[in-house]
Amino acid sequence: MTIRSILVSAALIVLSVVPRTVVRAEGISEKQFNDVLDLLEVIYKPEIEARGGRLVISRLWENEDISAQAILRSQQTYQLLMFGGLARHPLITQDAMALVACHELGHLIGGAPRGNGGNRRSSLEAQADYFANLKCMRRILSADGAASFTRPRGDDAVPRAACEQSFKSDSERAVCVRSIMAGMTVATVFHMSNKETGILRFDTPDQAVVAETDDAHLAAQCRLDTFIAGALCDRAIDDQVDAADPAKGACTAASGHKSGLRPLCWYKPSGEPAVPVWMTRPKTPAVLSSLQNQGLWQGL
Repeated sequence: MTIRSILVSAALIVLSVVPRTVVRAEGISEKQFNDVLDLLEVIYKPEIEARGGRLVISRLWENEDISAQAILRSQQTYQLLMFGGLARHPLITQDAMALVACHELGHLIGGAPRGNGGNRRSSLEAQADYFANLKCMRRILSADGAASFTRPRGDDAVPRAACEQSFKSDSERAVCVRSIMAGMTVATVFHMSNKETGILRFDTPDQAVVAETDDAHLAAQCRLDTFIAGALCDRAIDDQVDAADPAKGACTAASGHKSGLRPLCWYKPSGEPAVPVWMTRPKTPAVLSSLQNQGLWQGL
């Protein structure tokens, strides 16, 4: 089973090939942008306060940067910088915007593995991706306010089949599919912005196997694989991740999980790694370049 890809008009985006999706020429509106961030704030403000902190979401609609940032300031201020340039990207939907916001929040509360040195309080880039769909998007998309969010429309056969294996209820499966489709959108924007080659697909995961956990920005296919893994992990939403132990709240081979495991293209688990059964690894790996042009706290 595969997902088809199409050419995006050169007048719209300067890139040769991207996965099939329906795009809005202007991305999302300022109101839609604020609706996403309002919902995130309602859900996570109490949790941050319970940690003794304060959640601040800076809504920089006029800023043209196609990115987002997270900063943990002194006195426990958890700040997200959300830029309008990303919201206006023609591929961005509200679901995708929510995923980016969840990724940024994941840097602050996403748990282990975390960085070293000056970034030791921040969850790694890939862990922020994993947390985004593992916990945050499930809370966002399960809320009433997300029912009307715009979302990518396209061939979701592969995500749907995978989600049906991981979850029993229709509502959980629906959230899982939406989360994976949002992951494809965000990974595609990242892929395009960094001028990567190759085509992103749901069913051709990155074949790389790291010798140690990667703390850098990843190639887009590995990011997509991580978004998928987070969405497929069936751990309960309230089964919290931990700042020191990456196994807590996550799916691991040691816990008997066969899907929802952090991808080996960035994560080195302890013990013998298991390959998620939903993945069909191709004989020829996708040609994707590594990304080195953004700081740890950057979103896209």
